[in-house]
Amino acid sequence: MDFIEIIKAIILGIVEGITEWLPISSTGHMILVDEFIKMDVSAAFMEMFLVVIQLGAILAVVVIYWKTLIPTNKKTWIMWAKIIVSCLPAAVIGLLFDDLFTALFFNWYTVAIALIVFGIAFIIIENKNKKLQPKVETLDDLSFGQAFIIGLFQVIAAVFPGTSRSGATILGGLMIGVSRTVAAEFTFFLAIPVMFGASLLKLAKFGLSFTAEEGILLAVGMIGAFIVSIIAIKFLMGYIKKHDFKVFGWYRIVLGIVVLVFFGILK
Repeated sequence: MDFIEIIKAIILGIVEGITEWLPISSTGHMILVDEFIKMDVSAAFMEMFLVVIQLGAILAVVVIYWKTLIPTNKKTWIMWAKIIVSCLPAAVIGLLFDDLFTALFFNWYTVAIALIVFGIAFIIIENKNKKLQPKVETLDDLSFGQAFIIGLFQVIAAVFPGTSRSGATILGGLMIGVSRTVAAEFTFFLAIPVMFGASLLKLAKFGLSFTAEEGILLAVGMIGAFIVSIIAIKFLMGYIKKHDFKVFGWYRIVLGIVVLVFFGILK
């Protein structure tokens, strides 16, 4: 097996691990990376690979928040109920219209516009909330209604690539008065059923008939995503205790412009 292909899988895993949790759009980065790092695999395998390596990122959340996530008491069961309520809108929309939305919106200009629009939204919301005290400062304070509203923002990310699942849900939380820490943690937890379900769906569509080499690439990508996700999650939680999300908003705007210019010239 070509060692270069393994390196490519590692790089893609690293990009996934960083961009899945920071509100900067994993899709936006992946389409740029794919222009420079093309794996020597079929298009069908590549489509499945980019989704299934998210399982490594999910495992990082489980490892970091193991004690919080294990349902050993009523409080944790209630939290999982809120997660399910929040996931329902995206789950229904995804199952019914995933192929349609992919065909309509999975393109570079949609990604670029979503990056810029949500980048601006982060800056506006953070400026608006600058002197406001959050209404929700713990996961226990988050109501089922607020969880459902956050889930509606997750639908936006499901429809428009480049929005960023974590970016959309964090922004939704901030807009309804959820603290940065709670918004980020709840976003991490939402990713477990959403990304696990999406990965299973892609695996089911692709089948388990991949070669040993493809299996190695998939495993390497997942391991890379797992290791880097742990670092990215811990960095983000430490960062937002002292800073707001505006830097990510500006980063999104710059990246969106780069995507527009790059693909505008290329195409």
